[in-house]
Amino acid sequence: MRNLIIGVVVVIVAALAIFFYVSRQPAPVEQAQAPGAPGAPGAPAPAPAEGAGAGAGEDTIVIGVAGPITGPIAKFGEQMLRGAEMAVADINAAGGVLGKTLVLEKGDDACEAKQAVAVANQMANKGAVFVAGHFCSSASIPASEVYNEEGVLQISPASTNPVLTDRGFANVFRVCGRDDQQGMVAGAFIQRVFPGQAIAILHDKTQYGKGLADETKKALNAAGIQEVLYEAYTAGEKDYSAVVSKLKEAAIQVIYIGGYHAEAGLITRQAREQGLEAQVISGDALVTEEFWSITGPAGAGTLFSFSPDPAKDPNAAPVVERFAAQGFKPEGYTLYTYAAIQVFAQAAEAAGSTELNALIDVLRGRQYDTVLGKIGFDGKGDVNAPGYVFYEWQNGTYDYTRR
Repeated sequence: MRNLIIGVVVVIVAALAIFFYVSRQPAPVEQAQAPGAPGAPGAPAPAPAEGAGAGAGEDTIVIGVAGPITGPIAKFGEQMLRGAEMAVADINAAGGVLGKTLVLEKGDDACEAKQAVAVANQMANKGAVFVAGHFCSSASIPASEVYNEEGVLQISPASTNPVLTDRGFANVFRVCGRDDQQGMVAGAFIQRVFPGQAIAILHDKTQYGKGLADETKKALNAAGIQEVLYEAYTAGEKDYSAVVSKLKEAAIQVIYIGGYHAEAGLITRQAREQGLEAQVISGDALVTEEFWSITGPAGAGTLFSFSPDPAKDPNAAPVVERFAAQGFKPEGYTLYTYAAIQVFAQAAEAAGSTELNALIDVLRGRQYDTVLGKIGFDGKGDVNAPGYVFYEWQNGTYDYTRR
């Protein structure tokens, strides 16, 4: 009995101890969340920080310029950049487009197809509604496929290969001429000025260079003139003595070069160094003073085709003067890029929208006042403007030839 009483007492004491211990602990506090607080059940996801993943703002319109900002023909990329920057600054100073400010994105394709595709995708991802570009046909053509898929207006200031507009993409335009036009003019010029002379046609294997050379060859052959030599060379090399040796062996009197100014300049200089005095003729890629920096006096008399110089147009004088005040000569495709952006701005105002189909509807069948003069576009997207004329290099500069 005594043991039973002791056991009961022990149980009672233990129970009391547990009771007093628990009663002295702080009660847990419920972590309640206000309705709609971040992280609460049913709450919306947090809004992204301003600018994160956002496209153009309500008061801005994103456009782009794309070309060879780096690489061996970066001089033309500089022309395009300067033209685009001036055009955007002038348009914004006049009130923008549809009351909105233009924002210029810049893309460097280095005149390479894969890089051009990457640039085109970047432009689309940044919300660009229009791109002034590209320069090289080998860049413009693959990039145009991206712009067509993404619904971006493309106006090339400089790509002359016919394929660009011959494929029927409704969103693709150009403010420059075509190689088939340029080749016809070159063929007729050579036939008239250099009758009966031994002709060599060279090209650099690029879409632009080979395309221009082939169109010139086609025009000559159609006129009953057969070239003595048709030869390809590799762009980017420094020594073209092997090519020059072939020209000498064939007693060539006229060299037509389908390619860019760097290689054309080297071939010209090295021909003179080897005693070959043949007449050098080329296309619009020689419209940069960098050509003379490569040839020096050896470049004297070199002929090339290009559209009538817009810098000589009185209507372009105010823009040319502003460039001159910046210490920059707006040669080559500077004003063509400026004009491409002018066309976009005027088309957007006429359409009352930057939506692609609205822009396409007004781009065909209208005339636009630009630094190139009054221009319009045909059903393919090619410009209706004066064709090609010939220029001649002398004393470090070029002007219309008198030949």
